[in-house]
Amino acid sequence: MMRAAARGTTALPAGRFEPLARVWDHDGWDIAEDTHSRLREVAVERPRKAIAWNQSPDLGFDRAVNPYRGCEHGCIYCYARPTHAYLGLSPGLDFETRLIARPDAPVVLAREFGRKGYRVAPLALGSNTDPWQPIEAQHRITRALLEVLRDWRHPVTITTRGALITRDTDILAEMAAQNLAEVGISITTLDPDLARAMEPRAPTPARRLQTIAALRAAGVPVRLMLAPVIPGLTDHEIEPIMAAAREAGAQVAWSSLIRLPHEVHALFHDWLERHRPNHAAAVLRQIHEMRGGRANDPRFGSRFRGIGPRASLLSQRVALARRRLGYAKDLPPLDCTLFGPPDGTGPAERQLSLF
Repeated sequence: MMRAAARGTTALPAGRFEPLARVWDHDGWDIAEDTHSRLREVAVERPRKAIAWNQSPDLGFDRAVNPYRGCEHGCIYCYARPTHAYLGLSPGLDFETRLIARPDAPVVLAREFGRKGYRVAPLALGSNTDPWQPIEAQHRITRALLEVLRDWRHPVTITTRGALITRDTDILAEMAAQNLAEVGISITTLDPDLARAMEPRAPTPARRLQTIAALRAAGVPVRLMLAPVIPGLTDHEIEPIMAAAREAGAQVAWSSLIRLPHEVHALFHDWLERHRPNHAAAVLRQIHEMRGGRANDPRFGSRFRGIGPRASLLSQRVALARRRLGYAKDLPPLDCTLFGPPDGTGPAERQLSLF
């Protein structure tokens, strides 16, 4: 018998733009739909643009590229779940099983780099869904994007929790040697049981620590992404996570408070009631307290940190642990001066060639 695939949720709430909602009603027969065993479906999107631009003062980048929509890791708290509603799909189970691959993204990215008006600055890879989620092993779009970035000598900042990134250490090490790449590894908890329930198809915490060590051994700068911190559930692990990541080789640490935008609030509430019922009320109460009485605070300046005494205390704990454990204040800025096309011609030469 096939073992049921682990999923973050079996719920299929309609997206906020849908006029109708779906409700499952058992018809009395013995056979019921097993949403846990739903196999993933991968559709293909042919993007006209690869780079997504933003003007957020909270982010350290103004451009990003994402090879996939949806994420098979199934993290129940993922702030990207609501983006599936734009596709007419559910931010619940659909987000984990109905995925979109963008195989032309590397070609489109190279074309955008070659445009006359393009100005280089660090590009983020993995700002929405994880570029090294399980389907990357088959589709290899992320590796192709890295090849484009390497060939154009374009700086890149990476965020992932996927251990598959170690497959691409050869490219990352080459780029890191030119100060063109840095990697952020996301760790939420060191408890394997809690991690399996919250992040059912992501690598274990121990495997992510091994990934940090492997990247550092290859000379790749690594940032611990302590995210998200969940008050009443994982906040007691702030110091142990930072200590374990530092021992593995992480050089700097960044933290972020849990965000529950749009449909994520109901999904996370349902998950708490099913997996941590004794914690549910306290966890939600503390989140609301740090979000000004709401489930989510989208305002710039507070959406990552929260507000109030409890949020301030969490920030102080992270800062103290940074100093005690010897974390650097930040990684050196990536080099933007090497950018140019693989043929070796610079911007001036390409512009003159038009005349």
